[in-house]
Amino acid sequence: MNDHELAARLATRAGDLLLDVRADFADAPAQDRKAAGDKQSHDFLMAELARQRPGDAVLSEEGVDDPARLDAERVWIVDPLDGTREFSELGREDWAVHVALWQAGELVAGAVALPAQNMTLSTPEVAGPLPLEGPPRVVVSRTRPPAIALAVRDALDGTLVEMGSAGAKVAAVIRGHADVYVHAGGQYEWDSAAPVAVARAAGMHTSRIDGSPLRYNARDPRLPDLIVCRPELAEQVLAVTRS
Repeated sequence: MNDHELAARLATRAGDLLLDVRADFADAPAQDRKAAGDKQSHDFLMAELARQRPGDAVLSEEGVDDPARLDAERVWIVDPLDGTREFSELGREDWAVHVALWQAGELVAGAVALPAQNMTLSTPEVAGPLPLEGPPRVVVSRTRPPAIALAVRDALDGTLVEMGSAGAKVAAVIRGHADVYVHAGGQYEWDSAAPVAVARAAGMHTSRIDGSPLRYNARDPRLPDLIVCRPELAEQVLAVTRS
């Protein structure tokens, strides 16, 4: 099994496990559901990566960061449950599992599972959206839309689409349900590595908000800002975010 296939399989299987957790904890407090989902998905991914890629390092949101990854040739960057709030709210579909592989300075494989939507988007090939029709749609958090995203919406004379997890937002751009995702205000590598890998495979523009490249497997895993958008909108978006 190659790395692309493994990323897709692990993200999908972790997503299936999370659906089971959600059902098992349906009557439990939301906090217990979140905790069980985070732990069980993380434990599964760590065990499978140790079994199937024993020589690789792993950076996981739910794990202890091992500085040995900085000298590793290959590092898996995973978010076992992206969008814990949405996962905890029964019936919501905007949460995800992220599995990405960084090798020699670049993201080389990735998968974003959307378990409640019965879908996994993965490299090496993923279809991009149909041609843009109508005003651009800027996807934002339903609880805390950043000011920079609102500025982009205004500059593009666009509309807002509210959604939960970062993976779900990037997937919406890839699938043509939104056109721009701009974030500033705090994220980590695991929030964006897999979504960015898949977005690049779909031909999307990806960068920091100043237009510089997104770098992964850094000593400090904080990666606080991000743009993922249709390539034809990139310059207009960057004209706002660089200012």
